[in-house]
Amino acid sequence: MYRTDKRIVITLDAGGTNLVFGAMRGCEYITTPITYPSNAHDLDLCLATIVKGFKEVIESLDEKPVAISFAFPGPADYPNGIIGGYLPNFPSFRNGVALGPYLEREFGIPVYINNDGDLFAYGEALCGALPAINKKLKASGSAKQYNNLIGYTFGTGFGVGIVVDGKLNRGDNSCVETFCLPHKTKHGIMAEEGVSVRAIKRVYRELSGDERTDLTPKDICEIADGKQSGDSEAAKKAFAEMGETAGFSMALAASLIDGIIVIGGGITAARHLMIDAILKELRGTVCTLDGTMVKCVQPEVFYLDNPEEFEKFSAGARQTIMIPGTDIQVIYDPMKRLGVVFSEIGASKAISAGAYAFALSQLDSKDVE
Repeated sequence: MYRTDKRIVITLDAGGTNLVFGAMRGCEYITTPITYPSNAHDLDLCLATIVKGFKEVIESLDEKPVAISFAFPGPADYPNGIIGGYLPNFPSFRNGVALGPYLEREFGIPVYINNDGDLFAYGEALCGALPAINKKLKASGSAKQYNNLIGYTFGTGFGVGIVVDGKLNRGDNSCVETFCLPHKTKHGIMAEEGVSVRAIKRVYRELSGDERTDLTPKDICEIADGKQSGDSEAAKKAFAEMGETAGFSMALAASLIDGIIVIGGGITAARHLMIDAILKELRGTVCTLDGTMVKCVQPEVFYLDNPEEFEKFSAGARQTIMIPGTDIQVIYDPMKRLGVVFSEIGASKAISAGAYAFALSQLDSKDVE
């Protein structure tokens, strides 16, 4: 509903190295990005840089923005705009910084800050994967529509966000997380040690014996695809292990939150090396004490980027049944199903779109009150 909105919201991609400022209207960028070093080690310099970047964006616009909204990496009291806690990329914020209130005093407009995984999911739910899937279902003649989404980001860490009935689930403590779920194959180890940039590099190094320290996941993907020299089988296994670990965590969440799964982040360029392992976990089974096999995820799981699987997903198992005691027929589709899809708009844009939509949703809810 916000894809046609004319209001402008200022956004920020806050990373430990760079701060990238922009503005959105209708879930689309309307300014050229402005980039400055984060200066994350020096609180005063970092705050001054943030103010400078926002001012430059606002001065480039032909009308006043209605809000500032952005993601910040790490733990925080997001509803109150206070950043603090364990922040490896922003050490000067660890003791607690009232960033939201500070910016509201500087600019005189509402400021909203959220976790990047949350905003990724919200952006995909309102402006990305979810409306795109529902549009394709409608065009195919299916009556099925989806309202819930679990969003995952594969990158420096393993992020997650959950949207239920169009509303972002921020939790009571702004602490909806997946990185700390258990690793499938390594007892006592967290999932992020298997789903991250460092995981791909570590597993490839362990399997191949290649001690090069400058290899990136992109390099390892190209080794797997035969585009660079190296141990192709080890590279393929590194991504397959990541897919297995991620899929195990996804199956846990999908069993509790019944909705579309969308995946984004830099490592998804290697999706072709991970998707089979992800789907295997989501389609896996567990055993009862009497030996009965039960699906880990009760709905059928379809990979929606595959046209043949999308067709089956759309068709379902529709049939007609009679209303008892009458000759009236009704349509019945007994197939429970969910879909897995990779982000088309990309994690960065999805996060900004989520920030945009979140700000407007908060403003609109205040108007209703």
